[in-house]
Formats: sequence, structure tokens, C-alpha cells
Amino acid sequence: MTVFVRWTWLRAVLHRGWWLVTSVYLVVDAGLSPAELVLIGSVQGAVALVCEVPAGVFADTVSRKWSLVISQVLMGAAMLTTGLVQSFPALLATQALWGISWTFASGSDIAWITDELDQPDHIPAVLARAARAQLTGAATGLIALGLLAWATRRDVTIVVAGAAMMSLALYVVLRFSEQRFIPVRTARWSASWNTFRRGWTLVRRSREILLIFAATFLINGASVAVGRLQQKQLLDLGLPSEPDPVFWFTILGVIGLILGAATLRLLGQRIAGDRTRSYYALTAVAGAIGTLLLAFARDPVAGSIAVVLVSGIVIPLTRVISTIWVNARTTADIRATTHSFLAQTEYLGVITCGAATAAFANLTNLPLTLTTSALLFATTAALMSRRRAQLTSGEPAV
Repeated sequence: MTVFVRWTWLRAVLHRGWWLVTSVYLVVDAGLSPAELVLIGSVQGAVALVCEVPAGVFADTVSRKWSLVISQVLMGAAMLTTGLVQSFPALLATQALWGISWTFASGSDIAWITDELDQPDHIPAVLARAARAQLTGAATGLIALGLLAWATRRDVTIVVAGAAMMSLALYVVLRFSEQRFIPVRTARWSASWNTFRRGWTLVRRSREILLIFAATFLINGASVAVGRLQQKQLLDLGLPSEPDPVFWFTILGVIGLILGAATLRLLGQRIAGDRTRSYYALTAVAGAIGTLLLAFARDPVAGSIAVVLVSGIVIPLTRVISTIWVNARTTADIRATTHSFLAQTEYLGVITCGAATAAFANLTNLPLTLTTSALLFATTAALMSRRRAQLTSGEPAV
């Protein structure tokens, strides 16, 4: 477990610190418009959508460990290349590769630790601890890479982070064992198809999983505009340009991540208990309030509070709840595939709502665009509240 949590922390250090610098790089150095920023997220999601389930099937039939190694190499290459280009088509390509890299990790990491640990009762606590490590690692990355970008240059920091992410593949090769997983060595195409079919059957027949999939679709649709437009909105509201904007976004990111980790620690095992659905609904309500605050803030202080609430608490908490929810309702032989279906739902939300958001941003303005995201958060809260009386908790996997 320690190896897994440490790897989660290190990966978070690099990819969240990288994204902090990259998010400013895309606006300030590359000069992308709001529509281009959202479109990058949508295209990234579309490419990942196509690759997500095949990558999950690969993990369930060939190797969870080597899926993670492939992910690290592709992720590092995408991150590194981003710092070498500034044109919109080139940046679109690097972000698409970054999306593909995550498809080999999503589901594979959860499946690996669940099977290797082989203690079902302890898995929710382990996943919650890994989520806290991800948040604290992200805070560390924001500080470390933010300071590096401030002391040197944004493009240099992006390249350094990418190279470090590629080297993290060696950590997985050397420290991750794979003793309980039994790979398919013959008739892999047939076995892969069977794995896909069984995963799809599980999702289709489980009302509990379908519920969290619907909520995940809406939450990710809502978060795409917040994630891609918050930097633009805060800069428009008058966020100081001196020192470098990366400095201010670093502070906001660290505060949000610390509060997110504290929230997860406070909730603990309760997010996997009988009131899981209520926690999810309340978190979605908080997301709606925070997004509206960001949309209609009159100064960067109010906007910053909104960003901390949505990006630091709401989005991480809903992601952890959905992961634990699905993991408890699947089986070992299709675990990575089922989580890949969950990730695919995330991408569908990003693509569908992201494309609509990009079009809406072209026709209107940032406040109205963010308001549509707040409506998606509110719809999610209503969905989880309405279904609470209809569904029974603890539905077994089929």
C-alpha cells in the first residue's frame, strides 16, 4: 500500500504542478482564446474516449502494471512536448496525447491495488488515503513547479516536469509487483472481447452504477468550463499580473488542495457508507454555488474563493466517491474495464458539455458560460436526491 500511495503522491506532484504552469502558458504565452481552451479539453476527451475501454481491457487481459508503465511514458512525452510548441494545432496534439496516456492509468491503478492488497474491507480506506496523497502531492507540485516557473521560465518548467514524469515509469517497473493478477496468454482477442462484454453487462444491469455514471457525466460536463476558464475569468477580474500570475494560481491551488485533503480526512470512511448519495448531492450543490460565485464575482477575491471551493473540494470529492462506489460493485476480472467505462463517462461529459460550452462561449460571455455549468451541478444534485428513495445501497455486483 505504501508503494502505491507514494507513487500516487509523486505523480500528483508532477502532473498538477505541470498543469498549473501549462494553464497559464496556454493563456499568456500561446494566447489561446476561451473557445480554443475549451475545445482543447473537448478534443482531448474525444481521443481519450476512443482509447479508454480498449486500454482497460488491455489492463484486465495483459497487465495492470505495464499499463501504468505505458501511461507514464506517454504522459511524460505529452507534457514535455507541450513546452516546446505554442501553435494551437500543436498544443491540441500534445493535449490529445496527454488524454490517451491517462486511459492506460484510469482503472489500472485501482484494479492493481485492489487485487494486490486483496483486502476488500480495507480498500475504501486505502483509496481515500491515496486521494489525500494525491491532493497533498498536488499542493507540493504547485509550490515546487510554481516556484521553478517563477525563477526560470514557464516553458522550461513544463519540459522538466515532463522528463520527470517519464522517469517515474522506472519506479513502477522496479517497485510494483504483480503476483495476484493472472494474464491471458492465449486467445487474447477472444478473451478481450469477453472482458469487454462482461464489463458492459455489469454496467447495464446495475442501477447503482448507472446512477453514478449519470452523475459523473453531469459533474464532468460542469467542471470542464470551470477548469478551463477559471484562469481567464480571474485575470479578467483583475488578478495581479505582478508577480507572475503563476504565483497567484499556485497559492489558490495549494489552499484548495489542503482544504480538499482536510475534507477527505474529516469524512473518512463515511463517504463509503449509507449516506454516500447524500454527500454526493450536497457536494454538487456546493459546486453550483461556487460556479455561480465565480461567474458573477466582482473582484478577484470572490472569484478566488469560488475556485478554491469548486476545484479544491467539489471536484476531488465527487471523483473519490464515484471511484469507491464503482469499485465496490465490480469483480476482480473486469475491474479495470469497469473503471474504464466510468472514465469514458467522464470524457463523454467533457466532450458533450465542453463542445456546447465552447460554442456558448463564442456567442455570449464568460459569466453566462459559467452559469450553464452551475445548472449542470444543480441537475446532478437533484438527480442524486430523487434517486435516493428509489435505490437501495449496497447493491451487489452482477
